[in-house]
Amino acid sequence: MKKSVFFGALTVAGLAAGAAAAGTLDDVKARGKLNCGVTTGLVGFAAPDANGKWEGFDVGVCRAVAAAVLGDATAVEFVPTTGKTRFTALASGEIDMLARNTTWTFSRDVDLKFTFVGVNYYDGQGFMVPKELGVSSAKELDGATVCIQTGTTTELNLADFFRANNISYEPVPIETNAEGQQQYLAGACDTYTTDASGLAATRATFENPGDHVLLPEIISKEPLGPLVRHGDNEWGDVVRWTLNALITAEELGVTSTNIAEMSAAPGSNPEINRLLGTEGNLGEMLGLSADWAKNAIMAGGNYGELFEQNIGESTSIGLARGLNAQWTEGGLIYSPPFR
Repeated sequence: MKKSVFFGALTVAGLAAGAAAAGTLDDVKARGKLNCGVTTGLVGFAAPDANGKWEGFDVGVCRAVAAAVLGDATAVEFVPTTGKTRFTALASGEIDMLARNTTWTFSRDVDLKFTFVGVNYYDGQGFMVPKELGVSSAKELDGATVCIQTGTTTELNLADFFRANNISYEPVPIETNAEGQQQYLAGACDTYTTDASGLAATRATFENPGDHVLLPEIISKEPLGPLVRHGDNEWGDVVRWTLNALITAEELGVTSTNIAEMSAAPGSNPEINRLLGTEGNLGEMLGLSADWAKNAIMAGGNYGELFEQNIGESTSIGLARGLNAQWTEGGLIYSPPFR
């Protein structure tokens, strides 16, 4: 008897804990605003423009979620976070989600109790050096001073790479990308290391980008994506499937320019109809309106549009799709089906 009471108590405690955690969707709806954690500033990914309006590839994910939940892509409070403060901000409830070049790792998922809802950019760590340094490989950086953001996976990757190649380095710790850029340009370090996309974004802001080289080595896997707190599966589903909606829209040819027409006159593709809410009840399953995904896609375009507008080859960042091409084009971008 004692045993069953004990397990009954555990079950109730578990349910209570689950109920307490599973309220972010209701909170966001009641507040009328999404609190989204972003970086302190990385051009192309998340940075305020001259008027203070946040723009970028990661910002686009925040706006899509706000549009899906609230029907308003502008109903977002952007909270700048550093490598060190981002997880505290999420765990404490200061932000509802984090969309900030954050790598999905075992310990962050399991030990820090976060749920990564997907990958919006497949990346890897690289190195940038001044061209005048005359270095063509990261293996030639023995004894180099290295600018590196604290509280990031890049710290461990850097130590592993230099140790594996039996070379030494001297770290120059920095808190933000802006500080890293400043220190690097001032000559406080020989090389700056972070995700290769971040290096490209940083170099694009330099007065003379051509004076700096990205070395060929990619020394790690950095699957970057949005994350939420553990224990709030309902909210996790909303953020996960909003990202998937952007990915699926590109795959199926749904864009910001043709989506209104496709919604007004449903076609013969049932998955497009389910995505846009003209068929089925996917929105209802999420606790959202039928046109939640349509609103998310209209916020800034599908995945490909967001990529090209913010970080693609036609921008100053100049990133090719590479691994971030759709699976149908030889890349890794792939969404489960909407059915």
